[in-house]
Amino acid sequence: MGALLDNLPLFLSGFRTTVWLFLVSAAASLVFGTILAMLRVSPVPILRGIGTLYVTVVRNTPLTLVFLFFIFAYPLLKIVDLSYAVRAMVALSVYTSAFVCEVVRSGINTVPVGQAEAARALGLNFGQTLGSVILPQAMRAVAPPMMSTLIALLKNTTIAAGFSVAEAGAIRAVLADKGYPQMVTLAWVAVGFILLVMVLTLVQRTFEKRWSRAR
Repeated sequence: MGALLDNLPLFLSGFRTTVWLFLVSAAASLVFGTILAMLRVSPVPILRGIGTLYVTVVRNTPLTLVFLFFIFAYPLLKIVDLSYAVRAMVALSVYTSAFVCEVVRSGINTVPVGQAEAARALGLNFGQTLGSVILPQAMRAVAPPMMSTLIALLKNTTIAAGFSVAEAGAIRAVLADKGYPQMVTLAWVAVGFILLVMVLTLVQRTFEKRWSRAR
């Protein structure tokens, strides 16, 4: 307990940054990933191609390489000067969006074709059909895999520690310099992540219960 209590402000600060990274990246990933899924099921071939190309490239690129680009290569473009934390959020969002896209697309594929046909018969266009009829049903179907994707995002935030972002993954290095046992430090960091994952799991079960009652 000494390693935790003696360095409680460090743990709180690190996990606060981790939660902030996660929340911002999760929100951006859900929005952008849903847009990508809409592109992938679009009736316009060029839009489908753009969505497919993005997902194929990003899903097969290691997250560390995505971080390396935004931390070291992005400043050379001299577009907008961003802090390390913001660039970490962008890297996490860009990477996770590809996985969110596939989860949402799988949910769209579970919606019966008759739903879309009925919407078109009522005069709705593709965008209206997707936004008002298909996506609401698809989102209910993808709650478990979507939460798994978000849990993976939460754990991926630790990579930011290697790029000058003081989040939970950086706690070990700080306490190592102070002479604390590494196994003890890592154990407390793991406990923190387990608690965060339990919160996400509770949120998932809450949504599943509400949606099951709605059906």
